[in-house]
Amino acid sequence: MADEGEVPTGRLRRLAKLARVGAGTGLAIVRTKASEASIDRVASILGEMRGVAAKLGQMASYIDGLVPEQHRDAFERGMAPLRNAAQRTASAQVRRTVERELGRPVDVVFAAWDDTPIASASIGQVHVATLHDGRRVAVKVQHDGIEGAMAADLQNVGLIDTTARALGMGRFEVGRLVEEARQRFGEELDYALEAERTRRFAELHRGDPGIVVPEVVSEASSARVLTTTLLEGHDFESAIAAPRELREQWVATMWRFVYGSILLGGVFNADPHPGNYRFFSDGRVGFLDFGCVQNLTATQQRYVVLAHAAANQRDFAGFEAQMARLLGARDGRQREAMAEYMELAIRPILASPFHLTRDYAHAVVTRFRALAKAMTGLKAQEFSPLPAGILFLNRLQFGFYSVLARFDVVADYAAVERTFLPQALARVG
Repeated sequence: MADEGEVPTGRLRRLAKLARVGAGTGLAIVRTKASEASIDRVASILGEMRGVAAKLGQMASYIDGLVPEQHRDAFERGMAPLRNAAQRTASAQVRRTVERELGRPVDVVFAAWDDTPIASASIGQVHVATLHDGRRVAVKVQHDGIEGAMAADLQNVGLIDTTARALGMGRFEVGRLVEEARQRFGEELDYALEAERTRRFAELHRGDPGIVVPEVVSEASSARVLTTTLLEGHDFESAIAAPRELREQWVATMWRFVYGSILLGGVFNADPHPGNYRFFSDGRVGFLDFGCVQNLTATQQRYVVLAHAAANQRDFAGFEAQMARLLGARDGRQREAMAEYMELAIRPILASPFHLTRDYAHAVVTRFRALAKAMTGLKAQEFSPLPAGILFLNRLQFGFYSVLARFDVVADYAAVERTFLPQALARVG
């Protein structure tokens, strides 16, 4: 865990810190000539800054294909601390925040409280406490000053633009994507909204014995404090070193959660980074952090359900046709280029059982970047901009594939989807 310190909030001050590592627009994070020493320095400063700047570093720490291949291992080592150990807020300030938000002293709200956080991320940090009824809980408390830091970052068009370009979205109306990113990242400051979303995901997967979503403790939560039941499973690093049989169970459950949420609920958690899971020895998986969530429209959900139904029949033409409708792709060069990418991206279903490796995850990101580059050569009449929500759908797919790749197992993803596809088809008509 990084040392305690205040969040730098002023826009100019934050820009100056980025400039110190040559990352005024964030591009130093993915530049080809970055050395291991400079990577460590960037990670340290982004952890100190927190906010959107730290989020970009988190993505670089685990999404295969975002950084040059020759620096992949160095980036993962250097940026890995940003997953759960951004610079923490002093315990006295955390207590003041909790007491101000909940209107009662910490020792009144909780029977026991641990001042040492178990995790510190870009927006808040998590403390373990015990309720008076004996339940152990995780209490997420926003870093003091994070609202100002986020506001400054969300005004930094270059930083948000870099996020979009890192995901290969540079050709697709970056101005609109910047606004979309601002909205999603800004929502992460509202813990009351996150509590509502947590309940939604819990209800959506209620009855699934393999999926665990923590219970929100409403009486100990507010807009800046979120208390949920504590999930005490294995962390990601321990899980990817577990026996193969367990890894296979976990991977199947993770796919069921992500694509079950999309196909059944028309919603997805757009922040799949490795710190947002807990793994249990009985094969269950716990899912955390519902601050960044994207909803699909009813029409979008229908297209996705029909596309996955076709893919499960190994009908790529049917899959591609539905996805073209979803993406609004124009017939001709745009649709042809997208189809080539989509054939690769849906391969875990088309070729199921499938071994999802890091090389495959890297290839998906690389192929999408090639697609984006191809789009730059199209004339205006040959190209249609992508609909809202696709930036974060890409963030989900790239990140989720990279997470699954670390488990290094073969899984029958099509069989997993067939457990909920009939219900999804019935819902969309």
